[in-house]
Amino acid sequence: MEKQFTFHYESYAALAELPDADRALVEEAIEATRKAYAPYSHFAVGAAARLKSGLVLHGSNSESEVFPAGLCAERSLLFYAQANYADDPIEAIAIASNPSERECYPCGQCRQVLVDVERRQQSPIRVIMFGGGTASVVRSTELLLPFTFVL
Repeated sequence: MEKQFTFHYESYAALAELPDADRALVEEAIEATRKAYAPYSHFAVGAAARLKSGLVLHGSNSESEVFPAGLCAERSLLFYAQANYADDPIEAIAIASNPSERECYPCGQCRQVLVDVERRQQSPIRVIMFGGGTASVVRSTELLLPFTFVL
């Protein structure tokens, strides 16, 4: 039997089109790319999360000579948030890169961790993926990974 999975997402042709709160979060993610350590790939990624309290946290990717010991910006941020602000749910996360020729999408491991965090906090996380001047937004991390791993 064939089944179909479809979902809705928001698409913005320019940063200025985003709602103010999303645009501000993208600008924080862009700023976070400046803190990335990417001497091998030369692909700096920054992430910014807005917590329910209004606090904004940052993460950036960090590479290592002993690949795959590095860590993506999203997971750096999510693990930090869980360790330090576990009782303050993440409402939204923005992801950006430098260079920024196209929108920056999370890798498979980051998608799974995003879903794990969303499930643990029992509230959706808005994901804003920015790059190349455009953005795509989903209202829940589960839309990025429809067939998630569950123990």
